[in-house]
Amino acid sequence: MIIDDQHYDVIIVGTGAGGGTLAYKLAPTGKKILILERGDFMPLEEQNRSNVDVFKKERYHAPEQWYDNAGEPFSPQTNYSVGGNTKIYSAALLRMRDRDFEAITHEAGISPEWPLKYKDFEPYYTEAEQLYKVHGQVGDDPTEPPRSGDYPYPAVSHEPEIQVVVDAIAQQGLHPTTIPLALTRQTDDPTNDSEVSGIVPALKFASVTLKTGAKVVGLHANPSGKEVKAVEVEISGQTYLFFGDIVVLSCGAINSAALLLRSAHDIHPNGLANSSGLVGRNFMKHLMTAIVQLSAPNSGKFQRSISVNDFYWGEEGFPYPMGHIQNTGGLLQDIIFAESPPVLSLFAKVLPGFGLQQLATRSIGWWVQTEDLPSLDNQVRIVGNKLHLDYTPNNTEAHERLVYRWTEVLKAIEKNTKQTVLQRSGLHPHGEAPIQVVAHQCGTCRFGENSADSVLNLNCRAHDIDNLYVVDGSFFPSNASVSPALTIIANALRVGDHLIERLK
Repeated sequence: MIIDDQHYDVIIVGTGAGGGTLAYKLAPTGKKILILERGDFMPLEEQNRSNVDVFKKERYHAPEQWYDNAGEPFSPQTNYSVGGNTKIYSAALLRMRDRDFEAITHEAGISPEWPLKYKDFEPYYTEAEQLYKVHGQVGDDPTEPPRSGDYPYPAVSHEPEIQVVVDAIAQQGLHPTTIPLALTRQTDDPTNDSEVSGIVPALKFASVTLKTGAKVVGLHANPSGKEVKAVEVEISGQTYLFFGDIVVLSCGAINSAALLLRSAHDIHPNGLANSSGLVGRNFMKHLMTAIVQLSAPNSGKFQRSISVNDFYWGEEGFPYPMGHIQNTGGLLQDIIFAESPPVLSLFAKVLPGFGLQQLATRSIGWWVQTEDLPSLDNQVRIVGNKLHLDYTPNNTEAHERLVYRWTEVLKAIEKNTKQTVLQRSGLHPHGEAPIQVVAHQCGTCRFGENSADSVLNLNCRAHDIDNLYVVDGSFFPSNASVSPALTIIANALRVGDHLIERLK
């Protein structure tokens, strides 16, 4: 084992939405910061791939196997590179609704109240939108929460064929709105991410060091068990120990929980920071279904731009939240869509002789996503060296209702739209994202005021460990129905303010 001779003020594990943003926030302090990233820099041709190769199952998967609640292995769709999963995300950065922070009754149970409210996050949402150059438009969304300012950049215009769809949806009495998108506007690298807006500006400071190809395998606590004294890392087949005053995890909700569970200690025999027994529990990921409709030929590469939240809180006859809808953008660049069951297969019967790329360029895709509810049985477990992800979907009736409701909307707009953008095939194949799609993961180290029912305090510091923080989606008590990315970014900025004060 190699003992690193440097001592750091802060060690950040992971460079995704949380870790990359926190690095940006702390870098100007001049404190000595070490950033550890398991992967390497991702080539532009990989992150911006826009062709049929996105449907190759081995692409964008981690080089490891996890196990589901039946003990069956699967290869998770998660990205190890500088920027983490923001390198392959859709760049849709939406605020949670103000009601999402309150206790909400769902058809399947209660979505718990957050210990902090929307007003506590609102200034950081604004800061996050500025940092990630979010393009959006205020005022179109009936569920939009109050804001202290406008988006920093105007919304992206719909493609002409998509504008026809937007108009047709509006004619159904609904409120299609533009999706807030993080964009650089650069031709070679159009989407903004935590490498671009977090890591790259942080590395301009001489006090910040990034080590790639650095897999963190354990955290070593001091004899009292109250502080992390060292981080154990594998680099090029060698084992290193790095020492720092503050350690921050941002490995993703699954891997951060797994690392804590693997770092058991005499004082913490069930895993580090786990006196509550909640590390790894309450895992959540959205119920996500891809729906496809036939269209006139398109590029398959256009940007997603439509958001529909008319059913977010339910509808007449169903007074429970249903969820969020957005278009996928061009199917040839939607990485998550490629993982869904083969929803294009039914179209192959309608269009015999067409290949996958031809089908994808004659289709418009939709994502329908619904909040799942925290459950102790949905959890990350470590058995030997194996990572088990026990997950059984819940709140399924609300999701199935939203899928049905949106399919009816699609049929109506196809029937009533005179232009030939949409085809009246009568087919709308759909498929749910399988277990290997771990996008939008959250909840495994929830934050709260009471150490008996939460892992982290309100500053996202472990109740049990004085110098250990977690700033990925692990801290979420509930999931909402919109992407968690902007909330993770905003929270990292919030925790950054706390750490700046602590480091003085």
